[in-house]
Amino acid sequence: MESSNKSTIKQELNEKSGFQIWWRLLRPHTLTASFVPVFVGTMLALIDHGINIFLFLAMLLASMLIQSATNMFNEYYDFARGLDNEESVGIGGTIVRDGISPKTVLRLALTFFGVAILLGVYICIESSWWIAVIGLVCMLFGYLYTGGPLPIAYTPLGEIFSGFLMGTVIIGISYFIQTQTLTSTVIWVSIPIAIFIGAIMMSNNIRDLDGDKENGRKTIAILLGRKNAVRCLALLFAVAFVLTTVYIIVGMLPIWSVIALLGIFKAIDVVKKFQGKSQPIEMLPAMVATGKTNTIYGFLLGISLLISNFI
Repeated sequence: MESSNKSTIKQELNEKSGFQIWWRLLRPHTLTASFVPVFVGTMLALIDHGINIFLFLAMLLASMLIQSATNMFNEYYDFARGLDNEESVGIGGTIVRDGISPKTVLRLALTFFGVAILLGVYICIESSWWIAVIGLVCMLFGYLYTGGPLPIAYTPLGEIFSGFLMGTVIIGISYFIQTQTLTSTVIWVSIPIAIFIGAIMMSNNIRDLDGDKENGRKTIAILLGRKNAVRCLALLFAVAFVLTTVYIIVGMLPIWSVIALLGIFKAIDVVKKFQGKSQPIEMLPAMVATGKTNTIYGFLLGISLLISNFI
């Protein structure tokens, strides 16, 4: 009976076995939150200074490893605290549905952190050892997001921390390791990216609102209520696109960056997918679409910066 229930849930979530088990553990829809900031920060450096391609690749891989490890810590500690079960939506499901040992997930997360540290050493050798301090802080918060005595994800600060660390900080590091400096323009341009990354977390919390509330979490979605949280999400999208428009008008971003505004259409789609939905499985498409909004905006913004470097 239990095996039949797991099979039914997998069919509803369109889950597959084999390699797909480990791929789901990484929660690929969240990995854009690590790719986009590194790409944008590096493209900003390209315009101002030029880039070292090996530093870019090392930073990109390290960032994605840290994000993946954070997702694994999330999976492990939510299971350990009894928050995840076979019917949970949006998790990798390797522990509760696929029978992978929790210790295996934890060891894999620590291994990813270890590889990220080695990459960080290379980055520091080529740039500055101050990056090591910032990188360790980022990894610490990656662990504390769902680990530790008071997980950040259980508070109203989850979106703020994730947006700032994965958005502004990673963009800043990506720019600094290439140029050995940091400008106010980089900080300003990072704000919309930080907003979109925070929106991914908010989208996740809107979907999980009922279960999180039962387990004592105090996320922004819980404090606002689902309808108001969706409105807040829409407002965040609007702020990000308005800021981008302002940056283009004042010359902070090149005119080519207008293509990044195409992300508006996917952002509208996110809000529509949330409206009238109350079950986690119904809101899963909206959550995935939020990650795609970040991808579209960030990728097109980075491409616009690349184009402006050559034209």
